Amino acid sequence: MARQTVVVLLVAVMVALIVGVDILVFRHHFWARLLANIGIVLIFAACYLRFVKGT
Repeated sequence: MARQTVVVLLVAVMVALIVGVDILVFRHHFWARLLANIGIVLIFAACYLRFVKGT
């Protein structure tokens, strides 16, 4: 149960961060926004694999 809660929190924070970065920084820059979103997802995936899945 605790693992599911952590995963839900990680996904919620990731979505909030992606939307915030899109709106505040990269509103009119499609390719920069796409690369930043991919980078954010990769960082969250690495944190999930390292800290949540590894335990």
